[in-house]
Amino acid sequence: MKNIETIAIHGSMKAHEKENDTVVPGIEVSTIYEHRNGGHHEGDDKYIRLSNPNRHQLENVIGQLEGGEHCAVFASGMAAISSVFQTVKSGAHVMIAQDVYFGTRKLMWEFGEKWGLDVEFVDMTDLDAVKNSLKENTQLVWLETPSNPRLLITDVRAVSKLASSKGAVVAVDNTWPTPYNMRPLELGADISIHSTTKYLGGHSDILGGAVITDDESLFEKIRLIQRVQGAVPSPRDAWLLSRSIRSFPYRMRAHNDNARKVADYLSKHSNVEDVYYPGLETHKGHEIAKSQMDDFGGMISFIIDGGAKEAIEIVGRSKMIIAATSLGGIESIWEHRKSSEGADSPSPDNLIRLSVGLEHSDDIIADIEQALD
Repeated sequence: MKNIETIAIHGSMKAHEKENDTVVPGIEVSTIYEHRNGGHHEGDDKYIRLSNPNRHQLENVIGQLEGGEHCAVFASGMAAISSVFQTVKSGAHVMIAQDVYFGTRKLMWEFGEKWGLDVEFVDMTDLDAVKNSLKENTQLVWLETPSNPRLLITDVRAVSKLASSKGAVVAVDNTWPTPYNMRPLELGADISIHSTTKYLGGHSDILGGAVITDDESLFEKIRLIQRVQGAVPSPRDAWLLSRSIRSFPYRMRAHNDNARKVADYLSKHSNVEDVYYPGLETHKGHEIAKSQMDDFGGMISFIIDGGAKEAIEIVGRSKMIIAATSLGGIESIWEHRKSSEGADSPSPDNLIRLSVGLEHSDDIIADIEQALD
């Protein structure tokens, strides 16, 4: 199976091992597995924290979507992110994109020093800055492209090449692009990470995360953290996520299409000072995005003519778009990002982050128009 639509549908379905079998796998809720004949054997399910059939199915389909050999799924995106940072040895240098998901930034603020990491935030869009910041003990380079919330574009191929010269692992948070639009492992990255809560789940009702890699020794470290620390999804959540993924490629087409139309509308609005969307030719990273992405995703951030008060009022005036802090659901969602992140947020006071949903694009634009005007 090579086409993403086919992988999404069949990657987590049951193998046809017997006649008249169910097509859709069931939810396997047992926490324990029996081993009578010769005891436990390597590869057998043993205990739910260590493995579960629904988790196997989910890991299989996400790994195939990303084109990776190995996948470990977690109970949340932050658990997945934390597992990658915990593979780094104490005392090592870690580079992180300057514009990055606030949860990742907060993780480093709260735990980076406790884990003994030398953390540096770097403008990853500037290859000279990346080159000059790399050290002999740099072990991890963490990218987001498009970044959260300013949708800055990093050249994954170029940064991966620079990092490999120092033996550093390159990890890309691929939550926003999704494997429908970008596959970091194909661009030279070592790890792709997801908050599966977002586009892969797609319905704002499942919490989860995933780490994908081709590097077996690196994956063994991730798997050990997953199993020992136990931040694993429940069988039900794994089953629901596998089910949601079956429609994922078709949902992403609509997210992409709607976001293009909304970004074009916003770019011409008199009350909007700037629009951050890599699909616009005016976006600084448009050409790089075009070279590494198949499409530009469903996320837009824009700067309004005004301050925090005006931005908050605009978000509050929506009639259909939901004022909430997540993204990637079938419903359109927006927020005044700085308020969501808190007092330490580096986001501009007048930035609104918009997750463009699957409603008709005319209805989304009409709601934005009445809120802006």
